[in-house]
Amino acid sequence: MLGGGSGGYATALRAAQLGMSVVLIEKDKVGGTCLHRGCIPTKALLHAGEVADNAREAEQFGVQATFNGVDFKAVNAYKDGVVSKLYKGLQGLIKSRKITYVEGAGKLVGPNAVEVGGKTYTGKNIVLATGSYSKSLPGLEVDGEKIITSEHALALDSAPASAVVLGGGVIGCEFASAWKSLGVDVTIVEALPRLLAAEDEQSSKALERAFRKRKIAFKVGKPFEKVEKTKSGVKVTLQGGEAIEAEVLLVAVGRGPVTDGLGYEAQGVRLERGFVITDERLRTGVPGVWAVGDIVPGLQLAHRGFQQGIFVAEEIAGLNPAVIDEAGIPRVTYCEPEVGSMGLTEAKAKEQYGADKVETVTYDLTGNGKSQILKTAGFVKLVRVADGPVVGVHMVGARVSELIGEAQLIYNWEAWPADVASLVHGHPTQTEALGEAFLALAGKPLHVH
Repeated sequence: MLGGGSGGYATALRAAQLGMSVVLIEKDKVGGTCLHRGCIPTKALLHAGEVADNAREAEQFGVQATFNGVDFKAVNAYKDGVVSKLYKGLQGLIKSRKITYVEGAGKLVGPNAVEVGGKTYTGKNIVLATGSYSKSLPGLEVDGEKIITSEHALALDSAPASAVVLGGGVIGCEFASAWKSLGVDVTIVEALPRLLAAEDEQSSKALERAFRKRKIAFKVGKPFEKVEKTKSGVKVTLQGGEAIEAEVLLVAVGRGPVTDGLGYEAQGVRLERGFVITDERLRTGVPGVWAVGDIVPGLQLAHRGFQQGIFVAEEIAGLNPAVIDEAGIPRVTYCEPEVGSMGLTEAKAKEQYGADKVETVTYDLTGNGKSQILKTAGFVKLVRVADGPVVGVHMVGARVSELIGEAQLIYNWEAWPADVASLVHGHPTQTEALGEAFLALAGKPLHVH
């Protein structure tokens, strides 16, 4: 395994479990971006922000609390403590499976050989899992101080007073949300017409309403033109001449594949825009060379890379696992409110099946008891094929990330509305919102007007 992030270490653990001899090569720390500079620390930051908001807004629940501010060093200590515990656990797992762990930058030097620090490791199979990096835009130079990426943002020892977030996708919205909760004045700049443009349009609109209410400013349909450094920070100019000044500019315009200079093309591995091209079984076309995770075109999600790693290990072992359905991978943006989705958006479903063949229902969380207790707004939206299964589930609201598990089962088991409508959902829970939406879709709405 070349790379010890979510994809690489999952391949290594499953391959070792299946009795293979395994070498895992990682230039930094096992766990990769997700554990050390991505999913885990950002969610810890978001939770710290949620606690701050709870303290500020405690009075609406009849609780008298005083909000005295945010100790950013203590927030970092909490965040780093979470990462450290998980890192130690992962290191223990690697050790217990008798995996040979090699620390260093590896390079593919043959179809069955990787060189690390002057030493060559050979194997019948090589899995490329080198992950991704934070991209920038042409002419936009990241300096790590005033113009930063998510990695720098996670290492800050104090919160900036103000920030412009360039990019209204998952990373941009999560940082904007966390920073606002921690006291930062935030403006998101997005060239596309809406925030979270890859999500269902209804989800985007709901998030935009919530962000307006939270006083998170955003400019959509406004491409970035240039940035200038000032004495106090940065001045960001948008197409049309509008300028925004802030202490920092967070560049959150997506992630690119880490494949440059690693010997891939020299060994016959085909790249397109830096991504490794594979077939549906994750074979690169070079016998014995596979690829998983963010370097493979598609959703750049840790759980996708993790599942691909398990798939490749089982494929090598001859277990013939089922091909992973990309649309069957859960997607969550952990801002406040959270946005979760499975399967196809309404627009994609109409494109695929025809507008007359698609039915939708939206259940508003105002009708859900637990959502009212939490004082959250949002909805559950279902997209189905007429006289067929549900092909899309879209949710907005606090804690909807915890509903994604049931949504995943619904989509991946190709459930029809009647299949889910007959299931009993606990009361009062937010899962009832899924149940109510399915009752409506099955033709027997109880709490939907």
